[in-house]
Amino acid sequence: MGARKDRAEGMRLIRLAADRGDAEAQGALGAVYFRGVVGPKDYAEAARWYRKAADQGDSIAQMQIGFAYFFGQGVPKNRAEAARWFRLAARQGQVNAMEALEAMLRRGQLR
Repeated sequence: MGARKDRAEGMRLIRLAADRGDAEAQGALGAVYFRGVVGPKDYAEAARWYRKAADQGDSIAQMQIGFAYFFGQGVPKNRAEAARWFRLAARQGQVNAMEALEAMLRRGQLR
């Protein structure tokens, strides 16, 4: 019973910080929805929170929203938009975003 209450309180605090514009909390909330931590996976809600954090320059969220666009998870599949977000994340040193761009280049998916 205590763990469930602690999880609910943790989610309440993350949501509060995310609603107040904290990019780290927004990215964390995106991950919660993406992984289905507190219920079924919700890619659209995950993308919504990742996008809020990405718009504030959070490089992990930029990479995650890039993958969302690449695979069409919660947003329409859009390789150009995926590449745009991967580039922003890569400029901040996100290795997985760099590797995603490299793979897109090898497959002829970049313009």
